[in-house]
Amino acid sequence: MNHLEHCDALELEVARFADVLASVDHTTSVASCPGWTVGDVAEHLGLVHRWATALVERRAPARISFGELGLTSAVATPRWIEDGGSVLVATLRACDPDVAMWSWGLDQHARFWSRRQLHETLVHRMDIELAVGRTPEAPSDLAIDAIDEFLVNLGSARRFSPDVEELRGHGERIGFHVLDRDARWTATLLEDRFVVANDDGDVDAELTGRALDLLLTLYRRTPLAAAVAIEGDRRLVDFWIDHSALG
Repeated sequence: MNHLEHCDALELEVARFADVLASVDHTTSVASCPGWTVGDVAEHLGLVHRWATALVERRAPARISFGELGLTSAVATPRWIEDGGSVLVATLRACDPDVAMWSWGLDQHARFWSRRQLHETLVHRMDIELAVGRTPEAPSDLAIDAIDEFLVNLGSARRFSPDVEELRGHGERIGFHVLDRDARWTATLLEDRFVVANDDGDVDAELTGRALDLLLTLYRRTPLAAAVAIEGDRRLVDFWIDHSALG
């Protein structure tokens, strides 16, 4: 998926999030975001949308905090989500995706933000659906792009997810295999870091399943092995899941 495809999909996900939000009790606990309610998830997402908008508008060369931008708590209504999301999408569409700017991930260009905000919105929409007993849905190509974005940026998340720093080893390899589109990734644990590649070489352990099920597993939104198959060293899989939270 390219920048404009990410923008188009983000516009749809903003609308879906607002639609789900309008139909649920905002005080409902969200098990996949411990300690948060539906209202907390919505407030977080709306503020992140506005933060990303400000960063892209400024072509920010360095991180700017929420506080510096005057972003404070708000009552997260569906209309508030839609308003912030529509401005974000318009800002991203009007921006050259190749312009250099700060991001917390590997890709230091504006296009990072269209992809990141799409998947941030997608995952939090599914958080709310899971909280109220609904079965989340997403097209396979979108879920595959979300898995790839997660794996590509996970190493950079150590700045705010310190457990990621523990993903080290001695050459152990973990495979992630999507069955419905035959997509594959391999993470290799090295002594000082881990590296991710698109390959189908030998692995010590592998997670296999539908794209959406694998996405929900990697984001720790559903229990390990609930809908994916595990082959090889289960302890290695547990180690990866335990230390790979994004945020």
